[in-house]
Amino acid sequence: MLGLLIAPGLLIAQTPPKIFRVGYLVAGGRTPDAGPPRAFRETLSALGYVEGRSIAYEVRFAEGKLDQLPALAAEIVRLKVDVIATQGGLATVAAARATSSIPIVMALSGGDAVAIGLIASLARPGGNVTGMTDEVVQLSAKRMEILREAVPKATRIAVVWNRDDAGMTLRYREIEKSARAMNVDVHALGVREPGDFERAFVEMVRRRPDALFVVADALTNVNRKHLLEFAATQRIPAMYEAGFLVREGGLLSYGPSADDEFRRAAGYVDRILKGARPADLPAEQPTRYYLYLNLKTAAILGLTLPPSLLLRADQVIE
Repeated sequence: MLGLLIAPGLLIAQTPPKIFRVGYLVAGGRTPDAGPPRAFRETLSALGYVEGRSIAYEVRFAEGKLDQLPALAAEIVRLKVDVIATQGGLATVAAARATSSIPIVMALSGGDAVAIGLIASLARPGGNVTGMTDEVVQLSAKRMEILREAVPKATRIAVVWNRDDAGMTLRYREIEKSARAMNVDVHALGVREPGDFERAFVEMVRRRPDALFVVADALTNVNRKHLLEFAATQRIPAMYEAGFLVREGGLLSYGPSADDEFRRAAGYVDRILKGARPADLPAEQPTRYYLYLNLKTAAILGLTLPPSLLLRADQVIE
C-alpha cells in the first residue's frame, strides 16, 4: 500500500535544465574541431557551463569568403540562439545587421567598434552589441614606431589591408598618418579578394618597399601563407599584428593576445546568459600588448634587430 502511495510521486516529470545556445560567427578559417576557440570554451566551462548539458554552440565559418557572412549570420539568427559571439569586424557587422534583438558579443572586433558605428561608446554601447574592441590610433602609431626601430632606414612602406572592411580601412588611415609624421612614404595596396594578393605582389616587385605592414583580418589571415612566402622570397621585412604569424615565419608583430580576448568575451557571454543587457555592459579594449620577434627570419633577411627591441620582446623565436 505504501508503495502505491509513493509511486505516483516518483512519476512526476522533472523539468530538464535549460541548454543555452550560443552562436559563434567567424569571418576567418575553421578551427581544427570546428568549434569556438579553445580559450573561449574553456572559460565558459570554468564558469560552470557543460557542453551538451547546459550549453551548446552553433558555429559558422566564412573561411575568408566574406560575402558569405550575411547568409551565415541570418542562419544563426534563425536558430534562435541566446547570444551570438563574433570573430572579425565584418562578422560583427553581419550579425548586427541580421538581428537587433539577440545580444552580440565581439570576441575579436577587428577594428574600432565606436568609429565604425557598431556601438555608441565604450561606456554605453547602447544597443545589442558589446564586447572587445581595438584601440586604433595609438596602436597603429606604436606599430609604426616598432617597425622603424627594426628597419631604421625604411623610407617607403607598403601596406596590405582589406579595403572592404571599414575597420581595417580606418586602421590603414592611422598607419598612413603615423608614417607621414615620420616622413615615410606609404604604398597603399588594398585587397578585396584572394586574386588581389598577386596584383599587390607584382606592385611591390615593381616599386620595391623598404618594409611591409600587413593589417590583420580574416582575408589577410586566410591568405597569410602567400604573404609570408612573398616577404621571405623578396627579403622584405614585415610587421604583422598577431604573434602566430611570427611563429609561422613573419619578422615581428605587436598586438593583443587573441586568447586573452576570447576569455574576456566568454565573460560577457556568461553575464548576458545570467540576465545582463549588452547595452549596460561597457565594451573593453585590450590591456596588454605583446611584442614577438623572429631572429631566424631576421637572419634570412640580413637584418640585425636592435638590442632595445630584443629586451622588450615578450617572445623571441631563435
